[in-house]
Amino acid sequence: MRYTHSRRAGLVAAAAACSLVGATLVTAGTASALPITSITLLNINDFHGRIEKDKTVQVAGTIEKERADAGEANTLLLSAGDNIGASLFESAYADDKPTIDVLNALDLSASAVGNHELDKGITDLYGRVADAADFPYLAANIYLKGTATPVLNEYALRTVGGLTVGIIGAVTQETPALVTPSGIANLTFGDPVAAVNRVAGDLSDGNPANGEADIIVAEYHEGAGAGTVEGATLAQEVAAGGAFASIVAGTSAQVDVIFTGHTHKQYAWDAPVPGQSGKTRPIVQTGSYGENIGKVVLTVDGTDVTAAVASNVKRSTADPATLVATYPRVAEVKTLTDAAIAAAKTAGDVKVGSVTADITTAFAPNASGTPVRDDRASESTLGNLVADALQESLAATAAGADFGVVNPGGLRGELLYAPDGSITYSEANAVLPFVNNLWSTTLTGAQVKTMLEQQWQTNADGTVPSRPYLQLGLSKNVSYTYDAARAAGDRITSITINGKQVKATDEYRVGTFSFLATGGDNFRVFTSGKNTVDSGLVDRDAWVAYLKAHPGLAPSFARRAVAVSGNPSTAMVGSALSINVSKLDLTSLGSPKNTSLTATFTGGSLPPAGVALGTFPVTDGATTVKGAVPAAAAGATALTLEAAPSGTTVVLPLTGTAVSAVTVKGKLNKTGGSYGKPAKVSVTVTGATAAPSGKVEIREGSKVLVSKKLSVKGKVGTAKLTLPKLKVGSHKLTVYYPGSETTKAAKSSKLTYTVVKSVPSVKFRVSSHGRTVKVTTSATGVTPSGKVTVYRDGRALKTATLKKGKATVTVSKTSRGNHTYKVSYKGSSTVAARSATGRIRVS
Repeated sequence: MRYTHSRRAGLVAAAAACSLVGATLVTAGTASALPITSITLLNINDFHGRIEKDKTVQVAGTIEKERADAGEANTLLLSAGDNIGASLFESAYADDKPTIDVLNALDLSASAVGNHELDKGITDLYGRVADAADFPYLAANIYLKGTATPVLNEYALRTVGGLTVGIIGAVTQETPALVTPSGIANLTFGDPVAAVNRVAGDLSDGNPANGEADIIVAEYHEGAGAGTVEGATLAQEVAAGGAFASIVAGTSAQVDVIFTGHTHKQYAWDAPVPGQSGKTRPIVQTGSYGENIGKVVLTVDGTDVTAAVASNVKRSTADPATLVATYPRVAEVKTLTDAAIAAAKTAGDVKVGSVTADITTAFAPNASGTPVRDDRASESTLGNLVADALQESLAATAAGADFGVVNPGGLRGELLYAPDGSITYSEANAVLPFVNNLWSTTLTGAQVKTMLEQQWQTNADGTVPSRPYLQLGLSKNVSYTYDAARAAGDRITSITINGKQVKATDEYRVGTFSFLATGGDNFRVFTSGKNTVDSGLVDRDAWVAYLKAHPGLAPSFARRAVAVSGNPSTAMVGSALSINVSKLDLTSLGSPKNTSLTATFTGGSLPPAGVALGTFPVTDGATTVKGAVPAAAAGATALTLEAAPSGTTVVLPLTGTAVSAVTVKGKLNKTGGSYGKPAKVSVTVTGATAAPSGKVEIREGSKVLVSKKLSVKGKVGTAKLTLPKLKVGSHKLTVYYPGSETTKAAKSSKLTYTVVKSVPSVKFRVSSHGRTVKVTTSATGVTPSGKVTVYRDGRALKTATLKKGKATVTVSKTSRGNHTYKVSYKGSSTVAARSATGRIRVS
């Protein structure tokens, strides 16, 4: 039976505060005096305006069969949001009213707000959507900015078979990055789990003033990153962390059932209830587009849930006519659907363009290996084509555009090849259903790099969203390389626009959707653009005009982004290259597998055809470019890679350098010296075409005596080196430069340096009785060693060995009076002989 709730179902705007608060209590039938032992909760999520022949009726038929089986009074139909937005043309052409009418006909009892309900801003939700809906939209975590005041109903109460069921809604906290920021500028999006827990506490505190419920259901427009179709488990998804882990582990134990959405995944898991050992509760998401109906059957003893069984019921495949004849609500849905399709057909069937083959989003295999659309982490033929359309459309306006940028989530349909190649208005609209305006802004080269770096997603608070990577579509005049293994902010390794490498200070007019231009999808760099202009063009209208102007469009399989690692910025002639290249293949329908990659040195002083490095086999979109840099590549400024058959072209900045000759000169500050007195060598290394770098060495034969790093200015390197202690004699020295990547090794002419023995100082002292002689010797840079002999009055008395240049010698007695003492140092291999004489009075 139809629930009797008022028009707009409690969604009431408070104009001054811009808030909608409170809840709506609706009774399904007459409450039974006996305890209800079983109630059935049915749920949809991410329906996205799927008004289509047969399938919409079959969705309705699935719901009505479950209602009939469980009993009308014991069943509740709910939604986790995104009922509208990104819709098929049959709904989108009429601002999604056909979808809301269908949900009204199915007696949808309440729905969480999804991010797409806010595609056109909060005012649109208050007005157009609320005016059409007979059910309330719930969001406990959307607040008036700067306050804790919710702007929408946080919950709704429904009486089902004698039990009061409280439904709490919450939307993903990532919403500000997913919708046009200007439409929600006066709102704050809080933690959905904290909001649900706050309201669940109110509904369980025994205070009727803030609502009370026997059963509490949380409707989160947020979900797991993968589901059972992908082979995921609840434990894996919780371990992955993020918003879904918070929902599972953080939602209050007062909540009996959790429905989720947003990520378009499919699962029906029994999740542990926090703080209650051994107890579980259902957590469900249906996928999307009505492919399944979520179902939770609760067994209730009084007001205590004693059992819960969760499942996803596949959309019925029964004959629509049978379903219409069996269920009155289905008949009403059929009438509404047929009317919407007929009305859309008039406008939608008009041919606006043609294609020669499928042009699609990126496809990726699901767990069963079936390719499915909308892989937002991968580049696509459709995304790049739409970027081309944006660039061309905006370039013809005063707003201007050097290149176009498209976010992957903005593409909601495909251009599929029909037998005659025609593309209709409805098909074109399905690709871009959001009705954004086209904007232009000026970004510097550094900001363009930041834009590409922000494809690795972070929220404004630094957390990583449920889709951690979003691949931008780019117009055909843009390409770039990246290395995902590098640190965040340093992954983009080169960008080429209009055939030229982008410099940080360059400026470009960037054409895109108003959604991106205002920082949507976490591409916050756009908000720092200069001279931002709304062109006044609507994306759909510009897109349709582009299709009309370019009949017979063919998909381009040339990628804009290619993964490259191991590529140097300079390469010397003769040096070996080993560059890893991957992500050469697209995954859009019809994309060919590349089989080869040709590498050619280009630019600079090279001829237009460049200098070939070689052609390399490609397997699974990857190859390694290897080879020695040919002599003819000297003067190149780039290495251009072209894949076949896709035509993907990558321009790597790479300077090819010849090995420069160098001249090495050395100059001694003296041609000789005594042992221990160091000499200095001034060195100059001059490059002919390239600057020297690294160290120079002083060698004697093959032995390195000393080395030092060059100080380089221009093409000249200089150094001053101090020679070590060299043996006494003549030495032939050479200054040797080992070379570098860009310069040859070279050596100077011979330098001759002669070392002579050091001249020592010899001193002595004689004791008063004449028997003890203390000898001290010294020399610059060396301590004398060897023997000294003491003489008295011409006669040798005794010889002693120096220790650390000193010796104490005891000699025989002598008579009193004056005597002549002499100390004779015999010399060593490094110190010359030397004597000292003195007249000493002995007493």
